[in-house]
Amino acid sequence: MAIDFEIPEDAKAMRERVRRWVHEECIPAEKRLVDRESFKVVLAELRAKARSQGLWAPFIPTEHGGMGLGPLANALVQMELGESHLGALSMNSQGPDDATMLTLLAHGTDFQKEKYLKPLLNGEKRVCYSMTEKAAGADATGMQTRAVKDGKGNYVLNGEKWFSSAASAADLALVMAMTDPEAPRHQRYSTFIVELPNPGYIIKRDIQTMAVEGPLSHIMGGGHSEIDIKDLVVPAENLLGGEGNGFNMGQHRLAYGRLRHGMHNVALAQRALDLAVKHVTSRETFGQKLSKRQGVQWMLADCASELYMARLMLIHIAYKAEKGLDLRQENSIAKVFLANMVHKVVDTAIQLHGALGYSRDTPLAAWYTHIRSQRLVDGPDEVHRWTTGRNVIRAFERDGTTAAAAGGDLL
Repeated sequence: MAIDFEIPEDAKAMRERVRRWVHEECIPAEKRLVDRESFKVVLAELRAKARSQGLWAPFIPTEHGGMGLGPLANALVQMELGESHLGALSMNSQGPDDATMLTLLAHGTDFQKEKYLKPLLNGEKRVCYSMTEKAAGADATGMQTRAVKDGKGNYVLNGEKWFSSAASAADLALVMAMTDPEAPRHQRYSTFIVELPNPGYIIKRDIQTMAVEGPLSHIMGGGHSEIDIKDLVVPAENLLGGEGNGFNMGQHRLAYGRLRHGMHNVALAQRALDLAVKHVTSRETFGQKLSKRQGVQWMLADCASELYMARLMLIHIAYKAEKGLDLRQENSIAKVFLANMVHKVVDTAIQLHGALGYSRDTPLAAWYTHIRSQRLVDGPDEVHRWTTGRNVIRAFERDGTTAAAAGGDLL
């Protein structure tokens, strides 16, 4: 049987539609954003037009109003949407909302789907995910926020959260808290749906980061909030997925989020490489175009190689997802690779632009400060490398070879 990388025609057609959408609608619309009101108007126009064209919630089943794309087609679409910071927003495919929609679809009660999922699917509300805590960091099982029953049909939550992305733009929050400190480590936590604003869910501040921030950064959901949770009363009907299932649900949604970040990283790296080539083919120094210099060509070759490997990784992971195969090892490998890939490509694009790349006259400088977070979010590189390395050892102990943990099931 032959092995090929032929993309189904319907997936190719969808990728091309989304590519045109991003380049003809989203990227031009970026120039119209100057304040909160312009953002509301521009996004509303984009979303109405996208929805009228059937470009809405790519990963959501058609019976729930989405496009019903499988993992491969969705990966191809996301690798186009990431070229514009309005891309995912225009099609209601932005994080952290996307992973929460999937979680509610899989684990929500009928009541929760009707009250909370529908407005998310319709693009009427935004949601954030409050899991990370200062004291726990990358160790999700170290969370200390507690949830106790009050005997009146509610849970009362107390604790703190850190880096709750998009909280300042959200209408809902998914909050993870410890419900049983005596349970096995991964069964101590539960997830609760919280309507915002809420007096028990106190947004202390949006944490300043090294990323270049503009007047729209937090309005668009790009902020990362520090939260105080104080006597937060949550009805028992807002417990999502049952007690003790918070950690497992969280890991499932993070797995999708890591892939979505990676897909968008490919798109951003592609746009950066295009900008670099456009510059070097028009810029002359010492009587010769930059593109004629071997050193410049080598730099472009390295970027092309990084993008090629990144795309192959994502296509292979999408294939495994289509087949229902275990993709955890590949997911961790790709998460680290893709985060570093986009950094290398954007950094090279800046270098090829010279002082212009270091300035704010191109988007490269802002991208550079933003993408540094990719090596931290959804698990830092070191945690994923640790997990990957342990799996390499386990594969050898089980099989006498490390192949299964290093893509060997391809051959």
